Amino acid sequence: MKVKSILISQPAPADLEKSPYTRLVEKYNLEIDYKKFIKVEGVGSKEFRESKISLPDFSAVIFTSKQSVDHYFRIAKELRYNVPESMKYFCLNEATAFYLQNYVQFRKRKIFNGNQNFDELLDLMKRYKNEKFIYPCSDGHKPEIPNKLSDQDFDYKSAILYRTIAADLSHLDIEKYEMLVFFSPAGVQSLFDNFPTYVQGERAIATFGDTTANAAKELGLDVTIEAPSKEFPSMSMAIDDFIYEQRKRKR
Repeated sequence: MKVKSILISQPAPADLEKSPYTRLVEKYNLEIDYKKFIKVEGVGSKEFRESKISLPDFSAVIFTSKQSVDHYFRIAKELRYNVPESMKYFCLNEATAFYLQNYVQFRKRKIFNGNQNFDELLDLMKRYKNEKFIYPCSDGHKPEIPNKLSDQDFDYKSAILYRTIAADLSHLDIEKYEMLVFFSPAGVQSLFDNFPTYVQGERAIATFGDTTANAAKELGLDVTIEAPSKEFPSMSMAIDDFIYEQRKRKR
């Protein structure tokens, strides 16, 4: 099936003109639509209390995303907990550390960040092994981070503060797309939550990350494009190569 119409299961980029997907539209005369397949729902204070986790018990927080920052301070506000100035923050990357400044005043000694690699952040945290850490996360968080914290004997608790659920796609004509692009297992699950009888047929399925690819395969999809790879580190590059080869074969 010649790919002419692609659905990206994410919101449209903020600067659409500079998006690599827009360049694909121009290069191959494609139609590319964007639709968020999942949405995030915060855990309420009543449900959080049932977890028996007390925010004042912790002296450090581990943030792996902007969403985890938002929901940590949301639940703190709902519980009327004033986060102390002495709190230390360990962020997965610089972007999350900068985002944290929406909530706290930046101080060199209390905000630390890695460079997208949790092992790098873990090395920083080892200097503060006496701290008691809380790890705000979603219900679908990967076990990798808690496992590493346990392996290194950190005193920590994982706190589920938000969950990822399927967005309502009932008004979407899913059959018109020759390629669907997924970036998370939850996005793949949302496809079948919204369209239980979906049949892939000859349509192409593109996935980003091993866990997303595995989720797609477990749900019976034939994954056509798997990114990232050494050759194609981005999804747009992988799609570009796929369509180029497809068009070349059809000449």
